[in-house]
Amino acid sequence: MAVLHTQPDLARAQLLLSSSRQFVEGDVQHWWHPPEGRGVRTRCSDDMLWLPFVVSQYLDATGDTDLLKEKTGFLESRLLYPEEESLYDLPSISNISGTVFDHCVRAIKHSLQFGEHGLPLIGSGDWNDGMDKVGIKGKGESIWLGFFFYDVLTRFQAIAIEYGDLGFAETCKIEASKLKANLEKGGWDGKWYRRAYFDDGTPLGSEVNEECRIDAIAQSWSVLSKAGSTERQLQAMSSLDQHLVRRDLNLIQLLDPPFDKKGPNPGYIRGYVPGVRENGGQYSHAAIWTLMAFAELKDRTKVWELFSMIQPVNHSLNAKDREVYKVEPYVMAADVYANISHKGRGGWTWYTGSAGWMYQFITTSLIGLNLEKNHLRFDPCFPLDWPSVSLDYRFGKSMYHITVFQVTEEGDSWYEMDGNKENGDTIALFDDGRSHQVTVHIYI
Repeated sequence: MAVLHTQPDLARAQLLLSSSRQFVEGDVQHWWHPPEGRGVRTRCSDDMLWLPFVVSQYLDATGDTDLLKEKTGFLESRLLYPEEESLYDLPSISNISGTVFDHCVRAIKHSLQFGEHGLPLIGSGDWNDGMDKVGIKGKGESIWLGFFFYDVLTRFQAIAIEYGDLGFAETCKIEASKLKANLEKGGWDGKWYRRAYFDDGTPLGSEVNEECRIDAIAQSWSVLSKAGSTERQLQAMSSLDQHLVRRDLNLIQLLDPPFDKKGPNPGYIRGYVPGVRENGGQYSHAAIWTLMAFAELKDRTKVWELFSMIQPVNHSLNAKDREVYKVEPYVMAADVYANISHKGRGGWTWYTGSAGWMYQFITTSLIGLNLEKNHLRFDPCFPLDWPSVSLDYRFGKSMYHITVFQVTEEGDSWYEMDGNKENGDTIALFDDGRSHQVTVHIYI
C-alpha cells in the first residue's frame, strides 16, 4: 500500500504474487522462501484477509478493475492435523487456478468461522502471532480481527457489486452487519474494547486481567474500521491515550501490563521480557495505527503530539537521548522498549513494515493525500497553527506543485490550478508532461 502513489505496478505484481501463495481451501502461507516456495501453513487467522484488504486499497487508488480478472494458481498441501499448530512444507502447485476476485472470495469465506460470542476465531494468533495459545483449541476469539474483518467485508461488498457478484455482495453485507452487532455486544469492556477471548471464554484485554488489561489495536481499529459506535470510539481512544501513551519514554505501548506468568498463557509473547517488543513495548506498526485513528477522529493536536513522540529523529536530538535510544534516528525501528532496564531503547531498525505504515500515515493521514483513480482528494490533519503544507507530486511525466491550506471557517473547500478556480476538495491528474501550480483550501 505504501507504493500506490509511486509504483502502482509494483503493488499490482505483489498482489498477484501473494494470491499465488493461497491454498485451495482459502488459507495462505504465513511465510515462504523463494524461489522454491517452501514455507509454513498455520492456523493464523488474519493472513488471508490482507489480500482482499489491499486489493480494495489498490482498486480505490488506481481504478484498475482488470486486476480482479487476472488468474493465478493455488497451492495444495495436506491439512493440519488436529493437534498441529503449523506445517513447514513444500506445497505442490494445483492444477486449479482462479481470478484474483476468486482468491479474495475464498479468503473471506475461509474466515467466516466464529466462536461463542459471534466473533472470529483467533486460531494460532492473528496480527499478533505471539498470542498463539489464546485460541489454539479452536474456540478462542479475536476482537481486533472482528474489526479488521468488518472493514474487509464492507470494502468487498462494494467490489462484489461492481464485479457483478450480487450474491457474494449480499453475503458480505449480512456478515458485516452481524459482526458489527457482535463486536458491540461481546467486545466492549466498559471503558475500552477487549482484545480477545481464550478458548475457555476468559477475556483478554479486559479490566479484570492482571496482564494485558488494555491492548492498543482493538481501540485504533474500532475507529479505522468504523465499526465502533461514535461514543465508544472516543472513549476507547481516550483510554488508549491514558493507559498506553508513555510520555515519559516517548512511546506508545502495544499493551499493558506486560505478560509475566499471571493468568492464562497467551503464547510465545510471554517469552519476551516484559516491556520488550510485542510484550508491552512499543510495536511501531501498531503505534502508527494509533496515529491514524486519532487522525480519523480529526484530533489534530493529539496527532501531532504523538507523531512527534514516535518519529525516530526526535529520539536522538541530543547526546543524552541518543544514548538512550541507541539506534539509527533516520529509519523506523520495529519497536521501542518500555522494559525497566532498557527504557526508551530502539530495536530492529530498517523495519519495512513500520516504515511503510509511517509513510502512509504521513502522506494520507497527516497531509491528507488520497489517490482515487487519477484524482487527488485532500483531507488533511496537520496542526491548525501551520500556515500550510507544500509538496511536489509527480504523476507520470507531470509535476504538480501543491500547497494545502486548512481553513477554520464555515464554507466550501476550493482549489486553484494553473489560474483556474474550482469548488471541491479533489483535483484531476493528467499525465501531460507539464508542470502545474495548485493551491487547495480545505474548510474544516
